[in-house]
Amino acid sequence: MMYYLKMDKFINTTFDFRTDTPEGKDPDQLSPTLRSYHKQLWSKPLTNGELFELDDSKANVYLHHQSQLGEFFLSSDTAIHTFSKWANMSNIVAQLAASELEEFRRTGYTIGAMMIFPSNRVKGKNTINAARGFHPLIKDRIDLTLECIRRFYLNETSPLSEVLQRYSNFFGLFESFKGYVEFFLLQDLVAGDFSAIRFLLPFDNFKSSAVPLTLKDYITYKQLSISFVLQRNQRINSVV
Repeated sequence: MMYYLKMDKFINTTFDFRTDTPEGKDPDQLSPTLRSYHKQLWSKPLTNGELFELDDSKANVYLHHQSQLGEFFLSSDTAIHTFSKWANMSNIVAQLAASELEEFRRTGYTIGAMMIFPSNRVKGKNTINAARGFHPLIKDRIDLTLECIRRFYLNETSPLSEVLQRYSNFFGLFESFKGYVEFFLLQDLVAGDFSAIRFLLPFDNFKSSAVPLTLKDYITYKQLSISFVLQRNQRINSVV
């Protein structure tokens, strides 16, 4: 059965989610605008036509879905990490103008830089958000995370294989990597045929640190990250 959402969507893709979050707190958890935007954007039909409608009224749950598709608990995660406040990156970021860094941070707090992932812990183990943040070969980078998800759909191993497998029912909603990418409007981070990722830094098959180690690498990472977010924001504008 096909379902169609009938709702008036308003998404301001330039909105900085820090501006409606208590100072010093995490917009992923506390920005009401971000939560509203996630609910609006990702409440829509799946590839098979079934409606994946998100609810924000369940106590102590960011977003929730329950239907014949299953039950899913979801939370927001910043897809683009600036690394600009890391102590071990201070020598690199100190070489950039404060205005450049703030542009990077501000862009990274618009909706094009945000994702949702399952938030319920399975058998007390890390969620995807935690795993992608803590793993030294991922460090919250969305391009590296997406490569792990691409390999998951191909039954190939990656640094996130274990945690992605724990949430296989969620990824099953989208049927394929192409379905996942198109649902979340991530096309600008993958090749046209969905066979490869457009990495934000040269990729060496997860053999080295995910963090940019030189000023040149950091500038490349910053520019490509901003470009991706702006392109995704344009995609979002085209569907609302």
